[in-house]
Amino acid sequence: MGVRKDLRRAQRHGGLAERAKAELVRDGDGAVREVRVPALATGATTGSVADIPFTNAFEAPDAVVLRRKLGGQWHPVTAAAFAREVTEVANGLVATGLEPGGRVALMSRTRYEWAVVDFAIWAAGGVTVPVYATSSAEQIEWIVRDSGAAVLIAETRENAVTAEEACAALDAPPRVRCLDGGAMTELTEAGRGIPDEEVAKRRDALTADSVATLCYTSGTTGRPKGCVLTHGNLHAEAANTVELLHPVFKEITGQVASTLLFLPLAHILGRSIQIACLLARIELGHCPSVRPDELRPELRAFRPTFVVGVPYLFEKIHDTGRATAEKIGRGASFDRAERVAVRFGEAQLHRLLSRDAPGPSLGLRLGWALYELLVYRRIRKEVGGRLRYAISGGSPLDRDLNLFFYAAGIVIYEGYGLTETSAAATVTPPLGPRPGTVGLPVPGTAVRIADDGEVLIKGDTVFTAYWNNPEATDAVLRDAWFATGDIGVLDDDGYLMITGRKKDIIVTSGGKNVSPAVLEDRLRSRALVGQCIVVGDNRSHVAALVTLDPEAVAHWLTVRKRPSDTPPAELARDPEVRAEIQKAVDHANAAVSRAESIRAFAIVDGDFTEANGLLTPSLKIKRHAVTEAYAREIEELYGR
Repeated sequence: MGVRKDLRRAQRHGGLAERAKAELVRDGDGAVREVRVPALATGATTGSVADIPFTNAFEAPDAVVLRRKLGGQWHPVTAAAFAREVTEVANGLVATGLEPGGRVALMSRTRYEWAVVDFAIWAAGGVTVPVYATSSAEQIEWIVRDSGAAVLIAETRENAVTAEEACAALDAPPRVRCLDGGAMTELTEAGRGIPDEEVAKRRDALTADSVATLCYTSGTTGRPKGCVLTHGNLHAEAANTVELLHPVFKEITGQVASTLLFLPLAHILGRSIQIACLLARIELGHCPSVRPDELRPELRAFRPTFVVGVPYLFEKIHDTGRATAEKIGRGASFDRAERVAVRFGEAQLHRLLSRDAPGPSLGLRLGWALYELLVYRRIRKEVGGRLRYAISGGSPLDRDLNLFFYAAGIVIYEGYGLTETSAAATVTPPLGPRPGTVGLPVPGTAVRIADDGEVLIKGDTVFTAYWNNPEATDAVLRDAWFATGDIGVLDDDGYLMITGRKKDIIVTSGGKNVSPAVLEDRLRSRALVGQCIVVGDNRSHVAALVTLDPEAVAHWLTVRKRPSDTPPAELARDPEVRAEIQKAVDHANAAVSRAESIRAFAIVDGDFTEANGLLTPSLKIKRHAVTEAYAREIEELYGR
């Protein structure tokens, strides 16, 4: 298997494993309380991330740095061509009144023009204010008003109309331009009279301390806060991540690294990956949708060598594989392949991480070889056939699912971070996979566990302030340490495990503290489950609300030759459906004590989506909104 050979080769290759050694600080009982990893990249003292396209164009003008989809085909974009387009749009922004330090709101899905406009704003000395394309009028009005954006570039005409109506009552409404309405051409034409030297002068005036972006938190509760991220923050994140991970591609796999970016660029993770790829000249393409049915064809066409996603993506790839097997009467075979994969992955990882471990038995290796032919290679084909690595963030990935993909030839590295840390603060090191953790600090970062279990982060990636909100800033920045609000522990080697969020901790009437995250993530990884939420604060026991996944339900009905139009209410009462959900509940409960386990569940109608206000754009549950929307169902769970 290619991935196992890569890792074994890497362990023998030039000390790659020694490049980012963790430094541990233990308490009096010997438990690890702090872990630091020295920086691999020199911190930026001059210049900015705005220089990246121009440095690429100077050093490697013919290098393909992006691929752009036109007419259904992927076309290469060289470093020189990209820098030229960035300059033309930057000139247009200058010509239309953008001053150094001026804010420009960018409201669009993930697409090629996002990259051009973002770097053009920086090249013109401006500050980018990302806005989700799905944002409501109220959210748009708040972000524009709070940031003081004088220009808003929207993706579609519908977006533009929403933005204009939302901001109409402001004292100084922003000028709204539309990408689908010719904004790129308009800006290019407007900038023809501006000499390129003007943009070069503005770019030269930027430093590592210059503000690059106001990135607003998606906010599971309350009003979004604008995180002030500097060019130095973004450079530290991109440069250290590249230095940690890219050698695996350059020196070990022999592949030309490439990725298809589908995460929203309004989210800091997608944005930081884009910057890192351009910094390292990793071929990058864009896909505007994270919907599995729309994304899968693009993955097969682009054929990336690595991707960055959220657990939902990997859950759906797995579920699609199982559904395909069931359609041809091999559902039981897929289940056996999954069990073999978990056992094989576990044994193989033990051998990789400890030379004394025996590794997979002969029987297990034979079982893996059989299902490699029948199942695993089909999973790789589903994502283009060349995918060897993936990074998962946003929430914990089910450990067994991680091991399944490992056995199928795809190593998934988990990471953890927040908008305030410029995306990843920790990531699994490339030569030390450890499913169930979110890895070690990104080089140049330190992680500390406070006395109450809260995760604290320090480093060059940590934001400088919340925009116009000193009180909120002071509440989370303490002696240069950022208090994340998440609860976690460090294992004996310094790997971080996130166990929950402080404000989400459930305290039952019996006084038991329960973190819902681990239960919800494991529940959501099972077939038929769409979304879920664990409840039980001030109650006698823990319970859960579960929605059904429409695609999974449609397949389930087809396999059983049952009517496709079976009403949701009937499905919620169906004994077979409830038995499937009970299996998911049992899987979740296996990770916790009995006192923390789910004792009852309700299958509820509808779904938790961004459109109905129950999910944030980054797919996090708005717990308060969900419990309000389903208050009656929750009361019924407790017999009231």
